[in-house]
Amino acid sequence: MVRYDVLIVGAGIIGAASAYRLAERGLKVGVLEQAPAAAMGSTGRSAAGVRVQFTEATNILLSWHSIQEYRAMPEATYRPIGYLFLVPASRWRAHLAGVELQQSLGVPVEVQGLEAAQQWFDFLPQAEGLEPILGATYGPADGIVDPHGICMEYLRRARQLGAEVYTETEFLAAEPKGGGWLVQTSRGLLEARLVLNAAGAWAGEVGRRAGLAIPVQPARRMVFCTSPVPHPAWHPLTIDLSSGFWFRPEHDRLIFGRSNPADLGFQEGMDWSWLEPTLEVGMARFPWLKRFQLDRKASWWGYYEVTPDHNPILGRMPGVEGWVNACGFSGHGVQQAAMVGRLMAEEVVDDRVQSLNIDLLRYERFSRAAPAVEKNIV
Repeated sequence: MVRYDVLIVGAGIIGAASAYRLAERGLKVGVLEQAPAAAMGSTGRSAAGVRVQFTEATNILLSWHSIQEYRAMPEATYRPIGYLFLVPASRWRAHLAGVELQQSLGVPVEVQGLEAAQQWFDFLPQAEGLEPILGATYGPADGIVDPHGICMEYLRRARQLGAEVYTETEFLAAEPKGGGWLVQTSRGLLEARLVLNAAGAWAGEVGRRAGLAIPVQPARRMVFCTSPVPHPAWHPLTIDLSSGFWFRPEHDRLIFGRSNPADLGFQEGMDWSWLEPTLEVGMARFPWLKRFQLDRKASWWGYYEVTPDHNPILGRMPGVEGWVNACGFSGHGVQQAAMVGRLMAEEVVDDRVQSLNIDLLRYERFSRAAPAVEKNIV
């Protein structure tokens, strides 16, 4: 029976980054992936955005440090197209407080008035059925990356350092044994001193199979794609905070979406009934969207892995020896993965994260009366 120092469940971008950094610290690492290949879950179906415009300091720094790493990684193909948030009056004061925090942490974010924001493209600040837009914020270092390329590069590095990756291998059950875990997989038994749960939308189920309650559930998200346009325009990834509608350029096309908070659970396939509610608010704010044609074959869906407060769960499971969580990113896994990999190596090897305070993201927060809530959720 093979025994590992760390057995990681999930070969998405979080599991891959963690595998690399743990192997870099000299540990024997195994990675379990139920799919035929890595990056076939949320990672491969991500809209690929990276941003620092959050309202909680830990989230800001997780993304900012990760962006710095992606900048230096050719496989990431980092493109700083920027993020533009259109902010309604009801959220303006709180949003500016978030900008003040972002700037105090040294990340580049600008406040823009309506006239400056409309230099990117036309939109209606006063749109029927939507809150009026008072202003905007722009993050020039925000942008997009290649999640698949990043994930594969981390796994390549991890393998070079001796990590072993098992695809088409399902995590079936686990039980404590001798200060570690006996893990039953679809290919047989494995032993590990420590299990790291990086199973994305399946993280709650992985916990259940080990007898643990981990509050992560899947939420289906749609990414709609237009047909090619003759003269594509360059502009930032844009989010209308009054409705949650977002869009960005994708080569000579436009992709767009809007989260459906009721779409929870492992439902598969495109939900075409959600197209009309998405376009209704999108066209109200951006009437020029009516000129585009939808490409149904190019559109896709994927899972968010959501927690009750839309923050990830990071670190050791309280009262459970040898179990670490890195899951529940609620749509922010790609943009925070690089730093999370480093932090998980610290949590495992140094017994506690050293380089960033993640106490607000630890499992113990769910026992507090009022855990911090990230407000800039899309």
